[in-house]
Parts: sequence; C-alpha cells; structure tokens
Amino acid sequence: MAPLENSLWQDGPWEHRFVAANGARFHVVLAGPEGGDLVVLLHGFPQFWWAWRAQVRALAEAGYRVAAMDIRGFGGSDKPPTGHAMQVLTADVGGVVRSLGHENAVVVGHDLGGLLAWSMPVLEPRTTRAVVVLGAPHPVPLLRPNNHLGVRARLFLTRIQAPWFPERALRHGNLVDRLLTDASAPGRVLPEDELRSYRAGVRLPSVAHTTLEHLRWLVRSTPRPAGRRYLAAMASPVTVPVLSVRGGADRFTPSAAFASDAQHVRGPLRTAVVPEAGHFLPEEAPDEVSALLLDFLATLPD
Repeated sequence: MAPLENSLWQDGPWEHRFVAANGARFHVVLAGPEGGDLVVLLHGFPQFWWAWRAQVRALAEAGYRVAAMDIRGFGGSDKPPTGHAMQVLTADVGGVVRSLGHENAVVVGHDLGGLLAWSMPVLEPRTTRAVVVLGAPHPVPLLRPNNHLGVRARLFLTRIQAPWFPERALRHGNLVDRLLTDASAPGRVLPEDELRSYRAGVRLPSVAHTTLEHLRWLVRSTPRPAGRRYLAAMASPVTVPVLSVRGGADRFTPSAAFASDAQHVRGPLRTAVVPEAGHFLPEEAPDEVSALLLDFLATLPD
C-alpha cells in the first residue's frame, strides 16, 4: 500500500466518509457515539486528518463524536482552484457540522486549522460552541507586521509568496521534511513513515498549489478588501470558551506571538504550555494534548 493510502484511508476505530458542504466535498474521519457532543478537528500545514489520530481515539473512547476533516485543498477533500479566503474555509467547517446533523460543535484547530478555529465564533457563531487552538495565535495580531513569529516562520511565509518554486519544493524537494523538522522541538526525530505520508499528501494533484494559496491569502489579502473585511470582523471579541495550547519549544510561534490573545477574548480563556513540545503538538505530545482536550471539554456547560 502506498504511504498516503496507508494513512489517508487508514482503517481504525473510525469510519471514512465524504460530506457535502458549502459547494464542495470533504473527507471526514468519524468516530465515537453518534449521540455524543461533536468535536471537529482541523489539521495544519502541510498535514491532513492523520495528524489527529491519537486524539480521535482518545476523544471517541471518552464518549465524544469526533470529526477529523481534511480542510479544503488537503488530503481527500475537494481541491478547487478558488476559495482560499478564511471566510470560505470557515463556511466549509460550519457546513460540515450541519451536514453531520449537529447544531454546533467544539472546534479544535492546529496551525492553519487553529486560525480557522479562532475565526469560527466570529464568522460561524451558530455552529461554534467553543474553540481549542494549538500553536496558533489570534489572527489579528498574527497578521500584523510586528507579529513576533519565529525567524523560521517568517522566512517560510516570505519565500512562499514567489510563484511556482515553492510548489516544486513541496512536490519534488525536501520542503515538507524541513518544515516538519524545523518547527518541531529541537532534537525530535520524525518517524520515516510519518514523513513519507506527508510528502505523499502534498504530491497529490493540485494539493501543493491549493494549500500554499491558503497561506498566501493570509499575507496578500491584508491590504485588499477581502482581507480588510476579515480582519475587521475578527476585531470582534470571541465570546465562547477558548483553550489555547502552545509548545514550550515551538520555534515557529514562540510565547511572544501569543501575548495579545487575551485582548481578543471576552469569554472564558484557558491557556496551557506543553514544555518540551514544538509546533506539531498533536503528534509531539499526543497524550498531553488529549488530556488537555478532555479536561477542557468536561468544563463546558451543557
């Protein structure tokens, strides 16, 4: 079995389903009792649902209905050439929640998925019960010039603004390996099968371009009408419960990048640091992340 097939369609205590929402089709991995409270898991770049495999098991075993979805452009989900704005991506998530027959969900996101999670209470308030963000500062301070991102993250976001070459580096070079290694905690050795899966994921047709366009939109849109509308909307405070988790050894988003988050939250805000983890928290610290999620979910009102 090919590396991507070995993870994208991996058998386990879950089911793979295609869900129609917002004019597209999304690959969603479902687990846990159908009557349980829904928790949606959103991966980061350059990954897909497989990054959450440990949390899917833990949350399902605790009685939650879990939906780990491939974001538009990634993995098994549709890869249209347009629809890179955060307003579209959040509408995708809200549509998946409704298509699964739920009124709302706790939205958990890492990296790019974390920015979506931050955006959900503002752009999709009816479908967002609470949010958990991992390794993702609030979008408003993040998209400012003085965002305190790490040097590696700044260089990456700068370099991907060029056309064609970043796509080639993803498909044929070692950019995936460098990203996963540079943003992890120092000294972390990534399993070769994990690297092969994520390399294969970005080499699917159109994935390298569509996923990079999501990230490019974040940078290029800020002076444009769509980006200004997004940031204006995100100036509204988040009023649902929020848990923000960061890795103490995260070299992409160090602690200073999260300094302004509390200014954008009017509801209950909890923060946590996993001291020895880097940026890829769900895989670097699976047990700690699962425990933090379960503890937070247990505090939410019915």
